[in-house]
Amino acid sequence: MNLPNKLTLSRFALTVAFLVVIYWEFPANETVALVVFILASMTDMLDGRIARRDRVVTNFGILMDPLADKVLICSAFIAFVGLKLMPAWMVVIIVARELAITGLRLLAASKQVVLAAEGYGKHKTVSQIVAIIAILVLISYEQWGPPGRAVFGLELFGHPWLTWFVELAKWVAVVLTFLSGAIYLWRNRALYLNDV
Repeated sequence: MNLPNKLTLSRFALTVAFLVVIYWEFPANETVALVVFILASMTDMLDGRIARRDRVVTNFGILMDPLADKVLICSAFIAFVGLKLMPAWMVVIIVARELAITGLRLLAASKQVVLAAEGYGKHKTVSQIVAIIAILVLISYEQWGPPGRAVFGLELFGHPWLTWFVELAKWVAVVLTFLSGAIYLWRNRALYLNDV
């Protein structure tokens, strides 16, 4: 198995580790969850880059890389609902979009059509990762002692600025997720409208 595929598989393992750590209460578990999520996100960035650089793109990687991304992102957002860190309706939009696009890609594959990723989808993924990291920083920065409180605890309009940033990041992620999904489904409507 090549390195990019190992990185992809490691993202599944890191997702499980993230979920265990975020729910298992021990000193600084939120900080550990933040570190685990960042590591998992880095494998997402590295596996595709290495595969293209070394020309080792495989069917396994083409299938499993986006699946590993979706499992990681959706797991984090669903965990946030359970921890009351994010409203369920926002997460329903995110998960529904990911399921719809995965379904569309499976339909396209059954017709021997390959659907390439689009720029909107990449921006959506970045916005989701930023939102997740921001939420994890918000719930963990006080564990970092005075340096963490000094940087992230600065007040803006009577609240730590990070509180405002997290709310903005959530909304940006949800809006970009919805729009990118709608655009992708509309541009590829011929795939499913012909079957109706």
